[in-house]
Amino acid sequence: MDGAVVAVVVVAVFLLLVLKSGMRVVNQVERGVVFRLGRALPGARQPGITFLVPFADRMRKVNVQVVTMPVPTQEGITKDNVSVKVDAVVYFRVVDPVRAAIEVQDYMFAVGQVAQSSLRSIIGKSDLDDLLSDRERLHEGLALMIDSPAAGWGVHIDRVEIKDVQLPESLKRSMSRQAEAERERRARVITADGEFQAAQQLANASRIMSDTPEAMQLRLLQTVVEVAAEKNSTLVMPFPVELLRYFDKAAQQFGGNSGAANAPAQAAAPQPAAPAPQTAPEVTPAPAAPELTPPEAKQLPEPRPGEDSGRP
Repeated sequence: MDGAVVAVVVVAVFLLLVLKSGMRVVNQVERGVVFRLGRALPGARQPGITFLVPFADRMRKVNVQVVTMPVPTQEGITKDNVSVKVDAVVYFRVVDPVRAAIEVQDYMFAVGQVAQSSLRSIIGKSDLDDLLSDRERLHEGLALMIDSPAAGWGVHIDRVEIKDVQLPESLKRSMSRQAEAERERRARVITADGEFQAAQQLANASRIMSDTPEAMQLRLLQTVVEVAAEKNSTLVMPFPVELLRYFDKAAQQFGGNSGAANAPAQAAAPQPAAPAPQTAPEVTPAPAAPELTPPEAKQLPEPRPGEDSGRP
């Protein structure tokens, strides 16, 4: 009797040990892939307590949380021949734990390598302006390039974002000069537009004042009132240009009338008689001078031999 009880107790303890060795706990953020004698069982074990066949089953846990993987800085040349350095970040998660455990050895390393190569490829296909401004389109294209091979590994790419684009210092200076020139152009255009609108308003005002001359007088009086309101010892009165033009026209008319009145008087005045032509006095030729003959040269005696021939 005592031997039977001991045997029962031993069997119970053995079964408890076997059950404990085959019992596994799967966390909420994990899924379990069971390999029985080296063959993967279909389907993954859900979170909670699961039992394995002792000495036959082996379970591998796969995390199904979203993984944030930074992509190292990649240096490349853009489509418009600009050398840049770009780094990004990839958000992905496992949607099929069985394929993630079977199809690829290390799905995280594989996704990282695909992300680096895809980032270099997207740099070479894009312009610098697209990398700086049109990033949403690049994010979508980069996610599609990474998701194509990752879909066969049971991995889904949620999002890919470009974090930073590092430019050469010379290019930064050129871009700053370009931005400064663009803002200067906008400022000049705005100033010219203001001058144009002001000229239009002044033209409209001049047409109204030309139709009603009293408006000019009222405007003049208003200007005088504004100037006199201040404590000034000198009051400057504007002189209308139309008055100067009136004086100019009057002077021209007066000058024309006086010239026409003086013309008949000059015609009636007697003309002075022309002086008689003077005759040049006759000039008698002078008698010709007698032709002078040179005096005859004196004949000098020839020197004798032995005498000095040097004579003055």
